[in-house]
Amino acid sequence: MTTVGSYLATRLAQIGIKRHFVVPGDYNLVLLDKLQEHPDLNEINCTNELNCSMAAEGYARAQGVAACVVTYSVGAFSAFNGIGSAYGENLPVILISGCPNTNDAGDFNLLHHTIGTHDFDYQLEMAKKITTAAVSIRRASDAPHMIDSTIRQALLTQKPVYIELATNLATQPCVLPGPESVILESVESDPIVLKDAVHQAARLLSQKSKISILVGPKVRSAQAELAVIQLAEALGCAVTVMPSAKSFFPETHPQYAGVYWGLASTLGAEAIVDWSDLVICVGTVFTDYSTVGWTAQPAPGVRLTADVDQVQFSGTDCSRVYLAEFLSALSLQAKRNPATMVEYKRLSPPEPAVTASPAKEQLSRKEMARQISSLITAKTTLFADTGDSWFNGIQMRLPEGARFEVEMQWGHIGWSVPASFGYAAARPDRQVITMVGDGSFQMTAQEVSQLTRLRIPMIIFLINNIGYTIEVEIHDGIYNNIKNWDYAAFVESFNAKDGQGRGFRATTAGELHSAIESAKKNRNGPSLIECVIDRDDCTKELISWGHFVAAANGRAPRV
Repeated sequence: MTTVGSYLATRLAQIGIKRHFVVPGDYNLVLLDKLQEHPDLNEINCTNELNCSMAAEGYARAQGVAACVVTYSVGAFSAFNGIGSAYGENLPVILISGCPNTNDAGDFNLLHHTIGTHDFDYQLEMAKKITTAAVSIRRASDAPHMIDSTIRQALLTQKPVYIELATNLATQPCVLPGPESVILESVESDPIVLKDAVHQAARLLSQKSKISILVGPKVRSAQAELAVIQLAEALGCAVTVMPSAKSFFPETHPQYAGVYWGLASTLGAEAIVDWSDLVICVGTVFTDYSTVGWTAQPAPGVRLTADVDQVQFSGTDCSRVYLAEFLSALSLQAKRNPATMVEYKRLSPPEPAVTASPAKEQLSRKEMARQISSLITAKTTLFADTGDSWFNGIQMRLPEGARFEVEMQWGHIGWSVPASFGYAAARPDRQVITMVGDGSFQMTAQEVSQLTRLRIPMIIFLINNIGYTIEVEIHDGIYNNIKNWDYAAFVESFNAKDGQGRGFRATTAGELHSAIESAKKNRNGPSLIECVIDRDDCTKELISWGHFVAAANGRAPRV
């Protein structure tokens, strides 16, 4: 026999979680003790539950799965924000919440950390709306099955799940965990349906003369990145990526044709997608943001859509066909058709020449982006927060091995600070660089204290233009103005007596260069570089994108 808390700890370790994120509260304290007892689990305390869930979201990007533990209501309500992000971004995050003693409901007790009713099921009902599975464990004997089935759902669907555990159950006895295959066993495509889908897709490809591939963000959750390369090389066609899938196809690959994002596209990607008579949409997600207010997406009639577990095109809809298997099988039947690469070489623009600004010149957005880009190596993961950091980031060319992370579906400003922290906790072998605006940073800035505490040498570029620039370009108003902070001093305030975080402020090109050199030497804590630029100094792509998104938001109601 074991205990419920130890059973849960074992399952978390078996699925590859090494570090879990927590905010302690009286309904989860005993559970935290049991998790700490497991030799393969390490606890990371977060400053608040929003940051805790966002850190877990970032950890899942690096590790493939994550867990965060919070208390009832006052904790979980805040954590739901990050769980919404995990759902939208296709990341299996396990949210674990303590809840009231199993006796309290029957005794009709009113409890703290509740909304003041005798019904304690409201949090579970809320969780069901934003997870792929949600359970509340009220009996120790039910725990093994409920834990196993819920975790398996997270892994199968690549979506978050919710486990609620009564505060008096973590130490209660239950059976030992069975073989880990019960939660880890993978699923395969239906062989008959897969064969039919591949046959019909290959026939469609043979009827088209201008084929390209568009890579979307679900490629990662489907573990299909290598399969995309396999199909691309079999066809010899041009490959573009959506902004939220940047780095999911190597930018050093000879068939890479840029980021497809309408008027914000790079390297002529929009022209080659529009020229194609068949676009193989692999794990794509088309939203108002990713289509620039519904102005840029392949027409339905030219799409072959290969989703995580479904293939669709004109006259065909095949379910239980998993993406990596489909792409690999199709690559064996597809005939080479390099027409879009031939055309792309004709129409692709030369990469813009970038020259360094004089050292004493006022810092500009372009110079800032140039200097950040020069830091990117094969071991870099670049986080770009919601806003102009998106547009700066997608224009940077990534060497092979570099990764790019954005949160374009959920779009929570400030996400990058805790998410990059969680990512760095999972991958200490990588250099994590974060670009974040001043308004975004103020949302989640507390988590820099954990970077200091754990001595994580992340570099944060804070773009200070005194406000919410992305909101300004969508719809301006005085509500987009924020109080300026002394950001360098703020970061160093976390040091107290033992921290080694560094804060810098750059107003010229030379000051930014010096700050970067100092940050590179700081290997015992985070370095924040405040980049002071003019409020109106943003990418032209953000301005145009904002206008189109505003137009989409402002459509008149249908009568």
